[in-house]
Amino acid sequence: MSEKKQSTKISFQNAAEGLAIFGPQDIFLEMIEAQIPAKIDSRESEITISGGDREVQMLQQLFDVLLQLVRNGYVLTQRDMMYAIDLAKDFRADQLLDLFKGEITTTFRGKPIRVKTIGQKKYVSTIKKRDIVFAIGPAGTGKTYLAVVLAVAALKEGSVKRIVLTRPAVEAGENLGFLPGDLQEKVDPYLRPLYDALYDVMGPDQTAKALERGIIEIAPLAYMRGRTLEDAFIILDEAQNTTAAQMKMFLTRLGFGSKMVITGDVTQIDLPRGKNSGLVEADSILSSIEDIGFVYFSEQDVVRHSLVQKIIVAYERAAENQG
Repeated sequence: MSEKKQSTKISFQNAAEGLAIFGPQDIFLEMIEAQIPAKIDSRESEITISGGDREVQMLQQLFDVLLQLVRNGYVLTQRDMMYAIDLAKDFRADQLLDLFKGEITTTFRGKPIRVKTIGQKKYVSTIKKRDIVFAIGPAGTGKTYLAVVLAVAALKEGSVKRIVLTRPAVEAGENLGFLPGDLQEKVDPYLRPLYDALYDVMGPDQTAKALERGIIEIAPLAYMRGRTLEDAFIILDEAQNTTAAQMKMFLTRLGFGSKMVITGDVTQIDLPRGKNSGLVEADSILSSIEDIGFVYFSEQDVVRHSLVQKIIVAYERAAENQG
């Protein structure tokens, strides 16, 4: 028995709405048609969707949501459209409306910083609720960036007195000892992503001042030993490259009035053979402690160029086939 066919019409208030939803050279429309099998006819300020019952309902919801976003002044990107189509397939496109409502803060140039995926929304709300949060998932999901954004927001509102950013000194196939310069110069290249996020939110001048005054500290993980960090927002980045002993040492630095965010990607461990990842161990040992938050990102949460998402999926498939 073939599925019941139906059609529905959606009207735009003006041609600009159609342009915003279809994208430059109709690129968004092509993306929708490639993913959801239904016919979309557009005439001036109206579209007609025809096809199977389920697909037409999917697209009806998707276009309703997109129209609401566009009417609220949101500028859609290719990445937003990919995510919206993914959600629409499960009839979850309406969840997008929540994402674009609030902004976490603004960049130093005044541009709003918003969460871009449901995974990111959960991450932000978990950091606000919990003192220790683990964020585990692929590159490009905004784990480090959003943690830095929230750290700066906490500093601005006075809920913490300083920010401490740290990474274990293990690099992909590189040995820190061979890099030129003194310790600061050796440390800087691999801490670059942390600086980039700070520059975005605070601007280079404010960041430099905060570093000089010790309000922001960026240091290798080894420098955390023997300290208790109070009234601080502490971020451990690239945590998959900590050993079990380093992870325990780091977590036990937590002082009163502090928050810790630990980010990492368990598929990119650069530790020497035979060394277990402290992040993998912490995930299994600490997951039963209710006051610790665990947020898991998937490739759906990747907010980089759409090709990055495809590359991650392709590598994951290859790894599964080898396994």
